[in-house]
Amino acid sequence: MPRLSSLVSIILSTGLLTSFNLSLAAPLPGLFGFGSSDDNSASTTVVSNDTVTSDFLRPALFSRVAYCSSDAVQSFQCGVPCDALGSDVDVFQVGGNDGTIPMYFIAHDPSTDTIVVAHQGTDPNNLLSILNDAKFGLVDLNTTRFTAAAGKGIQVHDGFQQTFERTADGVLAGVQNGLATKNASNVLVTGHSLGAAVATLDAMFLKEKLDPSIQLTTSVFGLPRVGDQAWADFVDSSLGNTLSHITNQNDPVPTVPPEFLGFVHPSNEFHITGVDSNGQATGIVACPGQDNENCSTGNNVFDASVANHLGPYFDDISFGGSACPA
Repeated sequence: MPRLSSLVSIILSTGLLTSFNLSLAAPLPGLFGFGSSDDNSASTTVVSNDTVTSDFLRPALFSRVAYCSSDAVQSFQCGVPCDALGSDVDVFQVGGNDGTIPMYFIAHDPSTDTIVVAHQGTDPNNLLSILNDAKFGLVDLNTTRFTAAAGKGIQVHDGFQQTFERTADGVLAGVQNGLATKNASNVLVTGHSLGAAVATLDAMFLKEKLDPSIQLTTSVFGLPRVGDQAWADFVDSSLGNTLSHITNQNDPVPTVPPEFLGFVHPSNEFHITGVDSNGQATGIVACPGQDNENCSTGNNVFDASVANHLGPYFDDISFGGSACPA
């Protein structure tokens, strides 16, 4: 069980407590957007274990590694998280300062001939990392970087955009270098929590900058809302079903920042409905549309479990560094 101080820090880092304070001025049915006129309650469909293994397992393993120390990741000597991926993974770029720039790494995964970008989530023990999340006002998307967004009036989470911009150029250069030197044609972008938000921004940036022949996949875990309705539509039109955001049971992080502040999730959520005592998912469903009420958006706020944010999700995979060497 994660330490209580870590759980409280994660809640603070996503603005959840601030959202509760703001909601006091609103009727309860409007909390986190419940009861809005554009609710999406489309029926879900069951996702097979084979799909979980083929589509989500390696992204989750890479996201778990991103919580280990820079030195351990650079040498790929990070204990169980590294061992689970196999010894042939080649990490060729590591960045971040464990503060305002959360750690990230870029690697070549020979098993899938893919260049992988993995972003660390919020470090609950580091105030500067937490502050990246706490700046959750909506600001204009930087259309100098996202030129395809010009004139669309898109707004995104201030802290997430600032965090993304601190590594965007380095990530782009690293991916381009990896594609050239490894002769790869696939790119995977992944991350958990804050790392999921930055990974989504990264994916949109890479989609615009890389050659269209490159196969770009984005699989993220515990994604908070990153932007407004225009942003969600922009993500849907650009990434389509190459984006998957996986949510776990009653994790509150995907419900923040709340809808009543103007934030909206893109489509392609996959929601874990249960996990057994061995850390295996007992049910996963695909959730059509944006902010589907049958998935994380419809969770009862009073049942929120921050422990679900950390995991396990499936295959006994949890996030947050607990499996990394001290």
